Amino acid sequence: MTETKFDALIVGAGFAGLYMLHKLRGMGMSARVLETGSGVGGTWYWNRYPGARCDIGSLEYSYQFSAELQQEWHWSERYAPQPEILDYANHVADRFDLRRDIQFNTRVLSATFNDATNDWTLETSTGDRLTATHCIMATGCLSSANTPDFDGMDSFNGTTYHTGKWPHEGVDFSGLRVGIIGTGSSAIQSIPIIAEQATHLTVFQRTANYAVPAHNGPMDPDIERAIKADYAGFRARNAANRTGTSTVVNMQSALTVSEDDRDQIYEERWEVGGLQFRGAFSDLIFDLDANETAADFVRAKIRASVKDPATAELLSPTNTFGCKRLCVDTDYYATYNRDNVSLVDVSETPVDAITPEGVTVGGERYALDAIVLATGFDAMTGALAKIDIRGAGGTPLTDKWAAGPRTYLGLATAGFPNLFTITGPGSPSVLSNMIPSIEHHVEWIADCVGYMRDNNHATIDPTLESEDAWVEHVNEIANTTLYPTCNSWYLGANVPGKPRVFMPYIGVPPYVEKCAKVANNGYEGFSFS
Repeated sequence: MTETKFDALIVGAGFAGLYMLHKLRGMGMSARVLETGSGVGGTWYWNRYPGARCDIGSLEYSYQFSAELQQEWHWSERYAPQPEILDYANHVADRFDLRRDIQFNTRVLSATFNDATNDWTLETSTGDRLTATHCIMATGCLSSANTPDFDGMDSFNGTTYHTGKWPHEGVDFSGLRVGIIGTGSSAIQSIPIIAEQATHLTVFQRTANYAVPAHNGPMDPDIERAIKADYAGFRARNAANRTGTSTVVNMQSALTVSEDDRDQIYEERWEVGGLQFRGAFSDLIFDLDANETAADFVRAKIRASVKDPATAELLSPTNTFGCKRLCVDTDYYATYNRDNVSLVDVSETPVDAITPEGVTVGGERYALDAIVLATGFDAMTGALAKIDIRGAGGTPLTDKWAAGPRTYLGLATAGFPNLFTITGPGSPSVLSNMIPSIEHHVEWIADCVGYMRDNNHATIDPTLESEDAWVEHVNEIANTTLYPTCNSWYLGANVPGKPRVFMPYIGVPPYVEKCAKVANNGYEGFSFS
């Protein structure tokens, strides 16, 4: 066992961990990143399932801290595929010489605050015991795979895969009978590709999801040239939008235009493709009647795409449009027109069990050679819950968060001094463009740590009052929208037994403004020792 002291320990070598390391190094601070995997990239290291790609445009789902990096890197597609995003993460790690301070194949087992010495001690799977003044969790929002506990899970004679833990060597489904459980984003991306390989693909769907076409293709050189000519302006305009993306919101209400004009606007957005569809009207996520116009439009598109009326009806969502993560697809609905694809509804009659031969639903047996679990993640808190984190007085974080996560600004939680969470619950995170949100948090944390160093502060900790007020504010904002109206992973509803709490903060510009105000007022809402 080795014991070493650092200014900061960073858990996770995804985009957050890489930039945090680079930023602290630039301040002359000693830091080490601890990473479970054998390489950098975070969610893009683990999620290698067929068709995995980003649903935000490549030119904005990328770092902006280095103008040179922005200009030099060329994305080959409008929406970058997973291998290319992973190449980008590796390029960044090499370009800024980050690997020498990253310890791979190392799982953090525990993180404990020492009240006497005002520092954190992390114990790892490799037997190391590392100590630091600051502990920074860059563990990601979608990094803890949610594996369902079906009866007989271990009895299956074939091979079981999870989209969030895909084999690095890839999988060939040729000649196999494949079952996929789940129809969220990873399923919607992978089903068309698996269907092309498999002898037969059976999709087990609990809840139908809305998907809009990606219309992905090669990067348009004219668009790339125009954005790179004014990258700073492009980023600033995106940052002014609610989601921090290039989605332009039409400020009209869906209810104040004629039906023909409304359908034309939806059609134009549909043809553009991607998440721009969410911005067709300003009130889609606030007004149920307005929302239903978008839902009806997408359901009509599904019925027009899927030849079998019964299958089309099963694929047509009944929940609020956009209250779950809106998916972006390539030929998803058309895939159900293939003779080798069938859809099984498990909403009313759930999966009974996994058997040695396959899956049983309502007593009916489906013989399979391979099962794909596209069952998502224990989002936003799952990765933290896997680490035994203990704050002042030995309080476990899991105890403090037993009724749901409580943070101040999504950056810190009271009673856990010098512990920072990058894109934690209570920040825009998954309802924003993740990489700019990561950069914002990294820079805020770096400034805060620098402020502490300059003013000889040993610890920083949010006050309970500021944390309570922030949690109340996050919920208040969420409740003005339709987001909490359906069972989504934003609420933790996909994980049995997880408290139902709406976790992300809605609105990038007011959030950034609040964080700046807190810092400019001497980190109001925090206490120092």
